[in-house]
Amino acid sequence: MIRTLIVDDEPLARERLRTLLQHESDIQIVGECVDGRQAVTTIASEAPDLVFLDIQMPALDGFGVLQTLEDRPLPAVIFVTAYDQYALRAFDVHALDYLLKPFTARRFQKALQRARGELQREGGQSGIERRLLNLLEDLGGEKRHPKRLVVKSSGRVYFLKVDEIDWIEAEGNYVRLHVGANSHLLRETMKGMEASLDPDRFIRIHRSTIVNTERIRELQPLFHGEYAVILQDGTRLVASRGPENRLRKMLETAAVR
Repeated sequence: MIRTLIVDDEPLARERLRTLLQHESDIQIVGECVDGRQAVTTIASEAPDLVFLDIQMPALDGFGVLQTLEDRPLPAVIFVTAYDQYALRAFDVHALDYLLKPFTARRFQKALQRARGELQREGGQSGIERRLLNLLEDLGGEKRHPKRLVVKSSGRVYFLKVDEIDWIEAEGNYVRLHVGANSHLLRETMKGMEASLDPDRFIRIHRSTIVNTERIRELQPLFHGEYAVILQDGTRLVASRGPENRLRKMLETAAVR
């Protein structure tokens, strides 16, 4: 039996994988995880042979899961993703396989057959681990920042260029992306957004606010080390004096120049 774990933050995606796997006589589903941190714990305790691993998840994404587990035996991993060509390029070189949402049952079978072949081949597990370790080395050596985001709204899918985002604010379990006169909700945490965006372009100025530095028109000192951040379109934001605020460093650099 191939002990298999499903990791995806979307209930419908987990249900889709579970339904497809239930028809496979050699598959034993040992668990389902709704986020990356739960996945790390479950992989360590259950030691699955195969993991269907989502990429974009709040708090800890699919790459983060593998990086956390790099000192332990690694399972075979089939990545599941809805977007981001930068990730697909890495998978083409190192991953066992990937499923691009929405995927067909035929494409799923192809990925599963590839996993079976690797796991059954003599020494296959070491080959899988070597491939994933190579991926981790690449990720550690070069931080890849997405150039676009996929946002689902009112039954439609929008492809947003990251550089076009003016600022981002926290909104419950989501973040709201402000792009010109429009805004879009994305299921992600502020911490996750901050980690994925280019730090040379985006700065977290408050626990609930990230701003595109190229959209900043003016900084106005307020009280107790805070600043009013005025964007090109006149939007007024407030930068806190907390540890996450990097405006002070940016100002010091500008003063030196």
